[in-house]
Amino acid sequence: MKKSVLLFVTLCLLASCGSKSPDYSSMLGTVTRDTLLGVPCQIYLPCAYSARTKSGKEVFPVLYLQHGMYGSEDDWITQGDLLRLMDTMLQSKAVREMVVVMPDNFLGSIPPAERQALMAAPDLTPDNKPFDTSKGSAHWRKLTDEQEKNYEMSGYWETHFAEFMAEAESRYCISREPSWRAIAGLSMGGFHTMHVSHHLHGQFGYIGLFSALVASPEDIPVYSNWQEEVRAAVADASLYWIGIGRDDFLYDQLQDYRRWLDENNLSYTYYESAGGHTWKNWQDYICRFASTLF
Repeated sequence: MKKSVLLFVTLCLLASCGSKSPDYSSMLGTVTRDTLLGVPCQIYLPCAYSARTKSGKEVFPVLYLQHGMYGSEDDWITQGDLLRLMDTMLQSKAVREMVVVMPDNFLGSIPPAERQALMAAPDLTPDNKPFDTSKGSAHWRKLTDEQEKNYEMSGYWETHFAEFMAEAESRYCISREPSWRAIAGLSMGGFHTMHVSHHLHGQFGYIGLFSALVASPEDIPVYSNWQEEVRAAVADASLYWIGIGRDDFLYDQLQDYRRWLDENNLSYTYYESAGGHTWKNWQDYICRFASTLF
């Protein structure tokens, strides 16, 4: 009789242990490469993403995270060390699990036909010299600085970002709710973040500008009337986060932008650090920003 009772209790305990949901937050995420709407991307996925989303019932919040000028979709992984940062924050329960979509927002700024022609061009710099592969990503060296700037500030990425998001949402189990959607970027990626978020105001619950370029050409339609749309974007967002270093060459420009926000009684979170336009600061900013999301 005692043996029977003991066996019954043991089976109940085993059944209870087997039905308990695993604590994925202490496990490691993964990074996968993909192409969305013709734009190369790196995608950070939570632990066991495929198994957990197989039924289609588990949906994750999403952060669209953008690189700076002359960068690529690899920057947040190779220079920003995002995989380690995310895993460390998850293990300490400083952040909630999320999918992070890191597009090549430079190539995303170029219409598809021109993008295809650019990528098919010989691997030479604009002055017909071989690439120096030690200097960042390869693709931008096919253009002059002026050509790069003209593409980055063409408005194409901002006006097509809704299509890019729709492609990401069709491919991954990520939320379409603004309260579970964030966007952030550094430097030129901060410029894109500012203008995507106001062009699509109401679509992002969380907006992060890291050492952002905020000056914009007035002759491009999507940039010409940004003030009213920024008012709406900031009012709609749960968090409008700005971070910059005191020695950053964009510091004064960003202070002018802050004064405009203050004059318009727009609420935002501001963080000022030591140092300048560096990955050390951007790693700090992404950790602080991510810890506030969702």
